[in-house]
Amino acid sequence: MSLTQHIALNGWVEEMAKMCQPDEIVLIDGSARQREELLQAALATGEVHKLSQSALPGCLYHRTDPNDVARTEHLTYVCTPVKEDAGPNNNWMAPQEGYRRAGKYFEGSMRGRTMYVVPFSMGPVGSPFSKIGIELTDSIYVVLNLLIMVRVGKDVLEELGFGGEFTRCLHSKADLKVDHRLILHFPEDNTIWSVGSGYGGNVLLNKKCLGLRLASYMAHKENWLAEHMLIVGIEEPNGRIDYVAAAFPSSCGKTNLAMLVPPERLKAKGYRIWTVGDDIAWMRIDTDRKLWAINPETGFFGVAPGTNSRTNPNAVKTIQRNTIFTNVVLNPDGTVWWEDGDGRPQPGAQDWLGRPWHPGAAGDDGKPVKGAHPNGRYTAPIVQCPTHTFRMEHHHGVPISAIIFGGRRARLAPLVYQSFDWAHGVYVGATMASELTAAQYGTQGEVRRDPMAMLPFCGYNMADYFEHWLRIGVRMRWQPKIFHVNWFRQDEDGAYLWPGFGENLRVLEWILARCRNDVDAYKTAIGFIPKFYDLDMTGLDLPAENMHKLFQIDPEAWMRELEDIEQYLRQFGSRLPISLWAEHEALRRRLEELGSGSAKDPKPFNPTRT
Repeated sequence: MSLTQHIALNGWVEEMAKMCQPDEIVLIDGSARQREELLQAALATGEVHKLSQSALPGCLYHRTDPNDVARTEHLTYVCTPVKEDAGPNNNWMAPQEGYRRAGKYFEGSMRGRTMYVVPFSMGPVGSPFSKIGIELTDSIYVVLNLLIMVRVGKDVLEELGFGGEFTRCLHSKADLKVDHRLILHFPEDNTIWSVGSGYGGNVLLNKKCLGLRLASYMAHKENWLAEHMLIVGIEEPNGRIDYVAAAFPSSCGKTNLAMLVPPERLKAKGYRIWTVGDDIAWMRIDTDRKLWAINPETGFFGVAPGTNSRTNPNAVKTIQRNTIFTNVVLNPDGTVWWEDGDGRPQPGAQDWLGRPWHPGAAGDDGKPVKGAHPNGRYTAPIVQCPTHTFRMEHHHGVPISAIIFGGRRARLAPLVYQSFDWAHGVYVGATMASELTAAQYGTQGEVRRDPMAMLPFCGYNMADYFEHWLRIGVRMRWQPKIFHVNWFRQDEDGAYLWPGFGENLRVLEWILARCRNDVDAYKTAIGFIPKFYDLDMTGLDLPAENMHKLFQIDPEAWMRELEDIEQYLRQFGSRLPISLWAEHEALRRRLEELGSGSAKDPKPFNPTRT
């Protein structure tokens, strides 16, 4: 078979085809003509449906199998020869066992189907930051999503040439049985196998599989960072643009921050927001010895429920055309709806399972059922976002001034604080945690550690990952400053103390001022916090009492937090960097001094500079 000029690629496709036995093999060239042919084929089989082209031009609708609606972390494995290399943060399987088990399900899985060969580039084609992957799939839905999410086509094959390196990505829906479902990563073989699923997060192998799990392994070997981070540019009134990368666990406002809308006061000052990406950042130390980042994707794969004109107006504008909607409510006029979205569903609507549905509809158990699946999705091109930036296509990306970690903590963490230095910042990121909400699996209020928001996505032992972060810091001449934010602090009645959303730009303004050393700060036991007059609160009617509570540091609560952190860190055993234990003990000493009264608390809130 001579599908391409790349001999190894041709051989691999032939080998996988022999195992999967497709009726036909089609190379995806990225052309509009071929996409239209694929679309017509998917419409004919019912794999996708066209939505109202007058209301939602170019938009499609898709339903997954009811047993296949989210990432299946318990069926996701990292396959390394030595179990300890995968770490306690991953499910482990020996490579030979992984190939054997999945191979049984792949055998003959594409009979009666077409194998699509999709060459794609993560990042601008030809960029030193970028990586090339080839996904083999029997799903047109996957192909249509990839055409949005990554750069696909002939130019990728040209860049690959006769012998370039590529990640081997094999996917088959097979029979969609849960007990035949596996998502396997083979870091040492640069290979991903996914079988038995049709849900995007399990089958768009560019995303978490290559974009984070394998990429983090590559980054460890090649001295760069692959992170679960948004990238956003903040343009100041003088035209200067600073870029920040930020990591948040689920339900902490990551996408909203990436597409932030400035509040009126700051918009009047001349601030603008530029969205580089909302999910993945690949960061390298460039020749200037500063940290630069690219978004390796070209699309958003976002959660629909909760997205509305108040929470994320730019996302709403982005998904009005050329978008694939999955597992949401289908209105009879060919539009879509979801819980906590704009407007109301229409009479005669269908839920994500295709059943007649209306608000208040009850299931067999008598309990109300939602029309959209809580993990219902949209896939949309980034170029449609009103805040999209042309720097997306810059081969060296954008320079990073600040790295922000964040979580959902009702009582503990202040609105914002800055780490003392890079090593302390790594400790802050390594120990970050968030409290579960009612919408998440688990006990509401339960604290879960999610270091750097990478716990499900780090493709190797996380202790080695922490050490890698520390080494990267040493190699840089100009390190981004590291911060922690908490938009979700509450009062005694459970009311949020901070309004969030666009108002978060007020905090970002202070963060950037700190990066330029334009403002001073109070030194506390946990890090630097703002002098309150350096936060522009103009036009925000926030009681002084709220400001007190937003920055209150309770030494007893933090000492309890330390106990939980220590238990968490001990799971990494002797591989955990000694310097993180040193940071841990240093924090303990500072908190003890604060609790004893030998250290001073920050001054109370004072809106003036006196």
